[in-house]
Amino acid sequence: MHPNPVFRTSGTPQDIALVRDRGFGTLAVNGDAGPLMSHVPVLLSPDADRVEMHLVRSNPIARLAMPVPAVIAVTGPDGYVSPDWYGAEGQVPTWNYVAVHLRGRLVALEPGDMRAHLDRLSDHFEARIAGKPPWTTDKMDASALDRMMRQILPFRLEVDGIEGTWKLNQNKADTVRLRAADHVEAGIGAELAALAGLMRAPPDAG
Repeated sequence: MHPNPVFRTSGTPQDIALVRDRGFGTLAVNGDAGPLMSHVPVLLSPDADRVEMHLVRSNPIARLAMPVPAVIAVTGPDGYVSPDWYGAEGQVPTWNYVAVHLRGRLVALEPGDMRAHLDRLSDHFEARIAGKPPWTTDKMDASALDRMMRQILPFRLEVDGIEGTWKLNQNKADTVRLRAADHVEAGIGAELAALAGLMRAPPDAG
């Protein structure tokens, strides 16, 4: 995470809310030949002490002896900030961003847990789509569902710590930060309108 404490958070409500809202992250572990990474949908438990996910059987991470130390990185809006936008002398280019890391132990679950995991995952995301009947596994042909579930395996991250970086120019004077926020939407990055909103009202560090 970012070394400047003004940007850092530790398991705050905004950290947890970002993970729940995004529902997608990058799982990273150490393998014999170097780091291994996988991009996975994630489901954070109500008390934020575990994360459910699944991997295809052929994924190198799924073949490791469990449990293993692991981290899941969940990212939010990000964007380039030009020095010209601050309206102040002596500034340099930077990149503002939001990211939350969940650290802990990756545990393999029983293959028989796959159906319940898939139901929880789909229920969670389907409930957030307005105006449509939720999709459920009951809509699938039983044999097709069985074939699909044999190709994937359930896992759980037992969370030991949650760390966030909300790098939104909090180290600048309010007037300088707000000037940059007024320009960032016309710049380069992802979800720039959301980034500008966060720059105007950064969450408290914790």
